[in-house]
Amino acid sequence: MQSPKLRSTSHFDENLQPFNNFGVNKTRFLLGKQVKSSIISSFNLSKGLYTMGTLISILGIVVLLAIAFLLSNNRKAINLRTIFGALGIQIAIGALILYVPVGRDALLWLSDGISKVIAYGNEGIGFLFGGLVSDKMFEVFGGGGFVFALRVLPIIVFFSALISVLYYIGIMQWIIKIIGGGLQTLLGTSRSESMSAAANIFVGQTEAPLVVKPYISKMTESELFAIMCGGLASIAGSVMAGYAGMGVPLPYLIAASFMAAPAGLLFAKILYPQTEKFNDDLEKVDLEKPANILDAAAGGASAGMNLALNVGAMLIAFVALIALINGILGGIGGWFNMPELSLGLILGWIFKPLAWVIGVDWNQAEIAGRMIGTKLAVNEFVGYLDFTAYLKAAAADTNMIQLTDKTQAIITFALCGFANFSSIAILIGGLGALAPNRRGDIARLGIKAVIAGSLANLMSATIAGLFIGLGGVALS
Repeated sequence: MQSPKLRSTSHFDENLQPFNNFGVNKTRFLLGKQVKSSIISSFNLSKGLYTMGTLISILGIVVLLAIAFLLSNNRKAINLRTIFGALGIQIAIGALILYVPVGRDALLWLSDGISKVIAYGNEGIGFLFGGLVSDKMFEVFGGGGFVFALRVLPIIVFFSALISVLYYIGIMQWIIKIIGGGLQTLLGTSRSESMSAAANIFVGQTEAPLVVKPYISKMTESELFAIMCGGLASIAGSVMAGYAGMGVPLPYLIAASFMAAPAGLLFAKILYPQTEKFNDDLEKVDLEKPANILDAAAGGASAGMNLALNVGAMLIAFVALIALINGILGGIGGWFNMPELSLGLILGWIFKPLAWVIGVDWNQAEIAGRMIGTKLAVNEFVGYLDFTAYLKAAAADTNMIQLTDKTQAIITFALCGFANFSSIAILIGGLGALAPNRRGDIARLGIKAVIAGSLANLMSATIAGLFIGLGGVALS
C-alpha cells in the first residue's frame, strides 16, 4: 500500500536550505531533516484545517464528548482539568505518531521491533507444527493455507510468556510506574486508577487491576469505574500480537494501545465523575512472584494457553452462530426480495451514521459501521476477522469498494478494545474475584463501562482519521 508523500514548496526549501549543508556532521544533518519535515508538516496542517474531512472529524470529537456528557451521572462534578488534559494527551499522541515525522519514525521502529519479536515466536510454532505453518501450505491450499489456529493462537501463548518474564525482572513495573505517575500528575486522577490505566497498555482487563489489587475493595465507585473503563478501552499485549498475525496493521495497534490509557480515563471521568475523596496513600504492592525466570515463563505460557483456547472456542461459537443468524435472516429476507439480508448488513445500516461522523467517507461508512457494530455486539476478534477478510477480498476484486488508508486506520483504531457486551461477564468474574465485596458494583456499572470504553475507542479512531486526513502518512 503506497503512503501519500509529504508535500513541500520551493519557498520552504529555499528558507530551509541551511539544513542541507550539514553533511559534515551526520547528527546535525539528521536533526535538520527532522526539523525541516516538522516545519513543512506544520505548514500543511494550517492549509488542511478547513477541509470538509477535517471539519467532520472535529464534529466527531464534539459528538462523542456530547454523548458522554448526556450520559453523565453528575454533570456538575465533571473535572475540566481531567477531561481536557486526557483529550489533549490523546490528540498529542495522535499528532506525534501520525503527523510529526520523528514520532512516526519512532512508532515504526517500535513496530518493527515487535514484529521481530513475533518472528522469534514463530520459531517455536514452527518447531511444534512443522510444515503445517510453512509457506508450502499456500502453494497447496492457496488462501486456505493460513490456518488461524496454528498461526495466530500460538503467538498469544508466546507473548503471554514474554510479558510474564518482563514482569518478573521488573521492566513492566518500571514502565507502568512512569506512565501511571505521568497520568496522575497531568490529569489529577488517583494513583490507583492511573497505574491501572497504564498497565492496560500492556496487559488485559483482568491482569491490569492486579497492580492495585489491595485497594480495589475500598476504592470509590468513580475509581472502580475508571479501572473497568480502562480495561474495556484497551487490549492485552498478547492479543495484540494475535491481531498482528491476522494482518491488522501493527503500528496502529500499538498507537491505539497507548491512546487508550488517557481515553479510558477521559470518558470514565465524564460518565462517572469523582465526587468522593479518594485514598492516594498507596504502599508498594507485593504480588505473588514466581520462583525464578523459568517459572515466570512457564506460568505465562500456561495463562496464554488458556487465553488462546478461550479465543479459539469463542471464535468457533460466534462465527458459527453468526452464520446461522445470517442464514435465517437471508431466508426471511428472501420473502421480501432481499436474500442478501444479514446481521452484518443490519449492523452496517445502524452504525453507518456513527462511522461517518468519526471520519469515514459516506460511501464506505456502511462497511465500517458493520465492523464497529460487530465489535460491540460480538467482540473485536470477529470484527477484525471481518476487516481482514474484506481487505483480502477487495484486493482480489476491483469491483468491491476499496477502503482508503484513512478508513482502514479508523476501523483499526475503532476495533482496538475489549468494549463489548460479553466482556461484562469477564469483568464480573475477573475483577470481582479480586474484590468480592465489589461484585455488585461491577455488575451494576458494566453496561455504562462498555459505553465508555466504546466511546474511548471511537475517539482514538476519530483523532487518527483527523491527522491522516490532514496529510499524515498512513502506516498500514
